[in-house]
Amino acid sequence: MRPEHVEGRARLHFAGVVLPEGEHRDLWVLDGVIRTEPVSGAQTVATGGWIMPGLVDAHCHVGLERQGPVSDERAEQQALADRDAGALLLRDAGSPADTRWMDARADLPKIIRAGRHIARPKRYLRNYGAEVEPAELITEVERQAARGDGWVKLVGDWIDRDVGDLAPLWPADLAEVAITRAHELGCRVTAHVFGEQAATELVAAGIDGIEHGTGINDATISLMAERQVALVPTMVQLDNFESYARAGEDKYPAYASHIRALYAGRLDRFTKALDAGVPIYAGTDAGGFLPHGLVGEEIAAMAQFSSAEYALGAGSWRARDWLGHPSTLTDGAPADLVIFDADPRVDLKVLRAPRYVILRGALVN
Repeated sequence: MRPEHVEGRARLHFAGVVLPEGEHRDLWVLDGVIRTEPVSGAQTVATGGWIMPGLVDAHCHVGLERQGPVSDERAEQQALADRDAGALLLRDAGSPADTRWMDARADLPKIIRAGRHIARPKRYLRNYGAEVEPAELITEVERQAARGDGWVKLVGDWIDRDVGDLAPLWPADLAEVAITRAHELGCRVTAHVFGEQAATELVAAGIDGIEHGTGINDATISLMAERQVALVPTMVQLDNFESYARAGEDKYPAYASHIRALYAGRLDRFTKALDAGVPIYAGTDAGGFLPHGLVGEEIAAMAQFSSAEYALGAGSWRARDWLGHPSTLTDGAPADLVIFDADPRVDLKVLRAPRYVILRGALVN
């Protein structure tokens, strides 16, 4: 356990265009919260910039790298990379590392955890998940519900070596029982899903979120929209699909062909989901195979199928609201915000380099 870290509470003043409203306003920070009336003795930090609620990485893995769990020191570096990129709220979509010590650190982002990935033996990446057979799924859901912060993460599909292609990990009727049990425990459930079958079955079973979602078909999209099932497409991670295909091509050619087809159709499927009203959020899938601190790139990549305004909301105010955190910079709201030198609605690339990051009322860069 690392020692508690407490930042001093500054009196700060900012002026600029506040998003999403698009209005030029003056904001002050006092005792870690936003104030809309002048605060005496406040230091003017920035004028003329573009000010947003803190960014959100809605799918990352703090404490995880490709070999499995990492040390506390390495996990701290990951969290700091996210913070410095402006991601002040993280949904950790599965990690074998215990990162609760970070909750005592005022200088690290807020993390909403989903426990460990729940997978089957030899049907997912080694050292990542809690691996159980179907008969143990409900018990494991109960265990991970207690370990998380209101979320449970299933691995919905992965390569089946007997089939030679993607296949669901869980029988559809069992997945429904597991999701129902998580709901009874007050948790939402999300799942890693690449292919078509698992996406269809899990959405029908009542799941709350789909991660990646390259296999969502028209019927599944319609049901997701009706039930407001969230989609986190992890755009920067999907760009690795070609490397996945090459790695499996000799032994599993059907899988390689399938992965390439899923990648080729991703923008069409995500555009249909957006048009249908499926709520979509920004998540990098950092940890494992990708570095942390990519939230700006992820939001920009979402503009491949959405507008800049939608992508910004997906990585800031709409995502914060979805995760139950204050989503606007109004009087009394927590002072978690990012400031840019240029208008991100015009050029999303500016998100990659925030001018200022303010976390819990403290200027951290």
